[in-house]
Amino acid sequence: MLSWDEFEKPEAEKKPPEQQKEAAPVEIKEEQSEKIVKKQPKINVSLETGSSSDRLERAKKAVEQFDQALGEAALTGAGSRVNVDEKAMINCSADVNQLVPFKYDWAWQKYLDGCANHWMPQEINMTGDIALWKSEDGLSEDERKIVKRSLGFFSTADSLVANNLVLSVYKHLTNPECRQYLLRQSFEEAIHTHAYQYVIQSLGMDEAELFNMYREVPSVARKASWALEFTKELDDPHFKTGTPKEDKKLLRNLIGFYCVLEGIFFYCGFTQILSMGRRNKMNGTAEQFQYILRDESMHLNFGIDVINQIKLENPHLWDEEMQDQAAGMILQGMQLEIEYARDTMPRGVLGMNASMMEEYLNYIANRRLVQIGLPEEFPNAENPFPWMSEIMDLRKEKNFFETRVIEYQTGGALTWD
Repeated sequence: MLSWDEFEKPEAEKKPPEQQKEAAPVEIKEEQSEKIVKKQPKINVSLETGSSSDRLERAKKAVEQFDQALGEAALTGAGSRVNVDEKAMINCSADVNQLVPFKYDWAWQKYLDGCANHWMPQEINMTGDIALWKSEDGLSEDERKIVKRSLGFFSTADSLVANNLVLSVYKHLTNPECRQYLLRQSFEEAIHTHAYQYVIQSLGMDEAELFNMYREVPSVARKASWALEFTKELDDPHFKTGTPKEDKKLLRNLIGFYCVLEGIFFYCGFTQILSMGRRNKMNGTAEQFQYILRDESMHLNFGIDVINQIKLENPHLWDEEMQDQAAGMILQGMQLEIEYARDTMPRGVLGMNASMMEEYLNYIANRRLVQIGLPEEFPNAENPFPWMSEIMDLRKEKNFFETRVIEYQTGGALTWD
């Protein structure tokens, strides 16, 4: 488990892509790229219709035809077992419906870890937050602005994430254990959207104002528009992987989705809300955010592993042009988040300011670049908020997962020691 402010892998997992051993590099040749041959044959099942009212007899006849076709397929070897070496991240010819044998044990382990982290928003007490929010002198105007901006962005950002997962990423990742994790992640994104809505409703906020910020507030809208721009290509129902050009589009989507949207765009808002929790303000909201960040740390780690595995299996995709585009995307995302920080913190608040947040985002951008095998852009950048590591240092909280699993699965409260 990792510190969310770095989303850094445990020592056992921090191997550069060339040292990962799950799969040997496989390059799709141009003449093979147009069509990936599937072993499972197409079986045409009769749906005969006619004027006869004897539906049962027609159904029996259709089943006989189906059985005959299935038997012929078995004779051709189409029913042979899946070889683990045939499994791949993208453009896989193996049966995607067969979960085992595993090729990527790390993907299955992340699925299990995600299941162990289950929680629901209603389990967190919001009574103190409601009283503080309704109090005329409970929060400053700057603090109220931060809460509103955070809820406004995240309430729609996680819906954007879920839609990209369900409509795009799941479709094109052709590995069943990775798809298993994506199903868990999709559910977690739904829980996160639920959590933001629950906080907004509990505090009696204007729901229309909050849920429309991604259209109406420039610093929020820019981030949402950037994310949509880098993920919309895969929403095209005619989009298919299988050529270097299209495979690069998928890789760009994953980098924009995991490294920027989840790996950079969440940082300013979460740091601000968690800083409130440290000051005994909006504790229920801060607790919701801390649970969400536990999930997000695993989402990002999974995405980084997927990106690096695709690079390993398809080295022709990771050319100089692709590397330059990836670095540019991360730096663009960093700059958009810096602008968001300046908008939400025009003055110093909660022990931080926009300048400190800019240094922090330089530090985060370095982490994202290094995690996908690119050099740092800001060699002198440091983390100005070391307390973030203490709050979300999952390595430090190892015993939390080993000894409190049952309590966590039933919504055990986090502590703010």
